[in-house]
Amino acid sequence: MDTRFIGTAEVAETPSVAVVVDVMRAFTVAAWAFARGAEKIVLAGSLDEALALKAGHPDRVALKDGPPAPGFDLVNSPALLRSADLAGRTVVQKTTAGTVGALAVKDASLVLCAAFVVAEATARLLRTRASDGVTFVVTGEDGRADEDLACAQYIARRAAGAGTDAAGYLGRAAGSRAAAELAEGVRQGSHPDDVALCLELDRFPFAMVASLEDSLMVLRPYAGGVRPPRGPAGARTGRAADLSGGR
Repeated sequence: MDTRFIGTAEVAETPSVAVVVDVMRAFTVAAWAFARGAEKIVLAGSLDEALALKAGHPDRVALKDGPPAPGFDLVNSPALLRSADLAGRTVVQKTTAGTVGALAVKDASLVLCAAFVVAEATARLLRTRASDGVTFVVTGEDGRADEDLACAQYIARRAAGAGTDAAGYLGRAAGSRAAAELAEGVRQGSHPDDVALCLELDRFPFAMVASLEDSLMVLRPYAGGVRPPRGPAGARTGRAADLSGGR
């Protein structure tokens, strides 16, 4: 399997298969949202769009980076999310890096959003697409975030079937700038447990597939069995999977 690792700003053409990585914290948070019962996550392009997507939909929960803000229900912290009851809810998520990266590759034939907490499930799904080249989008720090690159490289090796010791990759993430800023409380809207939760390898048994649904980029959990549905010309439509493994 051919792989490449690029930053969001380097996305110049639509890849066939894209894995968008944001360890600290967007896609760790997304996985926790599914674990807390969320049905789907709509990835918003701006804070205004997130609020507009929530307006008129009482079942929707809006989530953003940074401190709490009017109109938003949650902040981008896995520790603060782990006690939330999101059963059957739609989450609207807007973050600085992760959601931006996913939207940059929205027209790819397969888009996976990933972090260490769903690493093996992501690699397993990629192994079913072994004939395709895979583009890993490293979202943090303009493509230089070592926690995201380490996670991407680990998933790539696992997808290739390599027996890989995760300790070194997790160690790089633990020593990253993002981890230090979270531990020191530099980033607002965080919790002291966030770093540890972001470094939990394979906490959840599902991958996360993003696809266009009625012009919106929608993220859903996906576990085994049936491939994500595809529409004309490779575009995927509808639900990636209807499963309870992430509940």
